[in-house]
Amino acid sequence: MEFRIANEEAFTTQAPFGELLISGEDEHGFRPYQLLVSSIAGCSGSVLRKIMKKRRVEVGDIRIHTDVTRNDEEPHEVKTVHLHYTIEAEGVKEELMEKLLDIAKKNCTIVQSVEPSITVTESLTLNP
Repeated sequence: MEFRIANEEAFTTQAPFGELLISGEDEHGFRPYQLLVSSIAGCSGSVLRKIMKKRRVEVGDIRIHTDVTRNDEEPHEVKTVHLHYTIEAEGVKEELMEKLLDIAKKNCTIVQSVEPSITVTESLTLNP
């Protein structure tokens, strides 16, 4: 990937899906910490979906809510990311989903890349 100055406030990169603007200011692009948290949630969710599909678990919907804790002092680094999954799947027990979440966490390249610097935790609500 190559990043270039887009304007006085942002960098840009051209990805296969389209242009990505990155800035420390919300009004000029995605903030780096937002992209970091999005990468953690997106990777974890994608791996979980693949595992569920492989296990023939029918998925209605998966929503991931993130809670992020950052250091109060500069440079405000991300300390923890909590992923709360709300999963719609019929006939699935919570114990199985907890096991699948654990497998997904162990196989998510982004989570494995940031731990132990960033603590990633998970919880779930299972809706039939």
